[in-house]
Amino acid sequence: VQLQASGGGLVQAGASLRLSCAASGRTVSSYTMGWFRQAPGKEREFVATSRRSGGSTYYADSVKGRFTISRDSAKNTVYLQMNSLKSEDMAVYYCAAAGPNTPILSAIRFAASYAYWGQGTLVTVSS
Repeated sequence: VQLQASGGGLVQAGASLRLSCAASGRTVSSYTMGWFRQAPGKEREFVATSRRSGGSTYYADSVKGRFTISRDSAKNTVYLQMNSLKSEDMAVYYCAAAGPNTPILSAIRFAASYAYWGQGTLVTVSS
């Protein structure tokens, strides 16, 4: 599966932004899909995931209640709706798809559980 992330940009603190991750080659329904981010000088960190099995969603504590991950199977796209953005949300955001096997729950927050990655889209938040 190939992933193409888009939707990043420059916004003010408190604003909203929706990131998109368009998939090709396979349908997003075939995979557990996740979003990660990497700020300058920091390691890549988990943001959110939507499991293939049952579609359960999980979020990092830092974004819970502000971010929402969703899928549109008809468009073969996964979204990350980001509300009430903060300066600490500023990062390059990556979408990712896990391999054919659904990662166990304890592993969904680890980048190593995801085999396919998009190129990243930059989110800049001005205060």
